[in-house]
Amino acid sequence: MNNGDAVVEIRDIVKRYGRVTAVDGFSLTVHRGEFVSLLGPSGCGKTTLLRLIAGLLRADNGTIVIDGQDMSDVPPNKRDIGLVFQNYALFPHMTVYENLAFGLRMRKVGKSEIRERVTNALELIGLPEVEERTPQQMSGGQQQRVALARALVIEPRLLLLDEPLSNLDAKLREGMRFEILRIQRQLGITSVYVTHDQEEALTLSDRVVVMNEGHVMQIGAPTDIYERPENLFVASFIGKVNSYRCKVVQGADAEDGATVGLDGVGRLHVRAPRAMAQGEEVTVAVRPERIRLTHKGQQEPGEQASENRFDAVIDAVMYSGSMTVYLLKLGSDTELTVEEKNSTGPSDFEVGENVEVQLLAENLLVF
Repeated sequence: MNNGDAVVEIRDIVKRYGRVTAVDGFSLTVHRGEFVSLLGPSGCGKTTLLRLIAGLLRADNGTIVIDGQDMSDVPPNKRDIGLVFQNYALFPHMTVYENLAFGLRMRKVGKSEIRERVTNALELIGLPEVEERTPQQMSGGQQQRVALARALVIEPRLLLLDEPLSNLDAKLREGMRFEILRIQRQLGITSVYVTHDQEEALTLSDRVVVMNEGHVMQIGAPTDIYERPENLFVASFIGKVNSYRCKVVQGADAEDGATVGLDGVGRLHVRAPRAMAQGEEVTVAVRPERIRLTHKGQQEPGEQASENRFDAVIDAVMYSGSMTVYLLKLGSDTELTVEEKNSTGPSDFEVGENVEVQLLAENLLVF
């Protein structure tokens, strides 16, 4: 993609509340038809940024450009943006039809076109039968679909969604994810989605922007964010991770890797992200599902037994249907979490069993 495809260009945006800087020098380009998620913990600035794009807040510094036009002095109702909020924000005294028609009437759209657009929008969300109901006559999932339809019925050039699924239960959330993704792909509408839910961001997005304390931690495709995190914050916020402070005992360049020492456990061979000097302190991390767990003395034919293989004791076993989680102890006091898929039924590892774990260098993240 190039800037000719850009719908939104955010350039060095800063937003302060007194002495607190909510968004600090943020820049991002969102391309036409792209679905971008702003992901981060509460208070990281993601909703503030969405409101700046929408024009509900004014930036202290920087510019926001939409379709080549500087939005600095353009009010929200002139930005041609559809907004979907966490709390639905439907008019309780209006029917679904009236809720959807309201924005079109404000835009002086004719009656026949309003009827056609409302009908099409309700068919798009799979609820053509609810147009005469009021919000209180519908479930939370139905209300959120109607809120999405209301944003889409004005045919905006940009769709902004602020944690739209957080008020729904887990099963409804999963269903609505697929619904939002289906509609976005069908319409090809450029979308910016705010969430604190890592799974939502990974499943919905073309790109994910990970934020913390008003700063960008990493921008990338979901696979890049998960498989190649640029720092420990991203690695630990996206999914689960075991992390340990280690000291380099044998330095090497980035091609050869290095050897680090983990106190009370032993030495680890790692693939260094850069040249690493002896004595340097680093953090080594590994995701629970990337750890090999075997019974003591069990080794597959032709397998190298030495590299990053350690004895451990199982402290706890937690079965959750498709997955089993093991809490292990390495050495005297180092804890390790391991996850395994239950492809053939419950695991036969037991609490108190002596086992072996292997932390393959290719699965280790070094920061």
